[in-house]
Amino acid sequence: MTLYTIGHLAKQYGVSTSTIRRWEAAGLIAASERTLGGHRRFRIEDDAGNHERKVVGYARVSSYDQKEDLQRQIVRLRNAGCDEVVSDIGSGLNCKKPGLRSLLTKLLFGKIARLVVTHEDRLLCFGVDLIRHLCRFVKTELKVLMLPPEKTFEEELSKDVITLMTMFCARLYGRRSRKAKNRTASEEKLGNSDENKLEFNTVSNGFCSTIR
Repeated sequence: MTLYTIGHLAKQYGVSTSTIRRWEAAGLIAASERTLGGHRRFRIEDDAGNHERKVVGYARVSSYDQKEDLQRQIVRLRNAGCDEVVSDIGSGLNCKKPGLRSLLTKLLFGKIARLVVTHEDRLLCFGVDLIRHLCRFVKTELKVLMLPPEKTFEEELSKDVITLMTMFCARLYGRRSRKAKNRTASEEKLGNSDENKLEFNTVSNGFCSTIR
């Protein structure tokens, strides 16, 4: 294992040093240590042959009520020969899912020989071409178990519009649900406060009557 400067790492991956800093800020890579001057040092394998590259599967569903589908994906990926399966529950438009971040980190460090998914859109709804490019760059094979049928331009456009509308509706309803829960909690708190006041007034009146 060797410590590399940020410039050396950027040159190795063919990106700028600012991109490496963004990857670090996003949690995709981590600096092993810093020098006394505050400079980053990254620890990576000296030779890709020093570690075994794995066959990794990625499974994803959009919501918790689809857990059964998630388990079916995982079983199918295991049966396809995956050594490890990374899974996520979340929107295909969300690029910050922990499983996806972990997967990208493994790709960046050349730890995946073959990436397997049941359907292409399990990776991302938009941006699969970027992952394909990354796989080619790190010499990782991307295998899709079920290739989608050929679609016309109109069908592709309709699918994209529906995907975006679904995401926005989910976020809108989620926001309304949170507001409703907060309002209910506030009303319950206010109701408890009123009950406490009523109980206090009752006790006070009883006490005053006893004094009289």
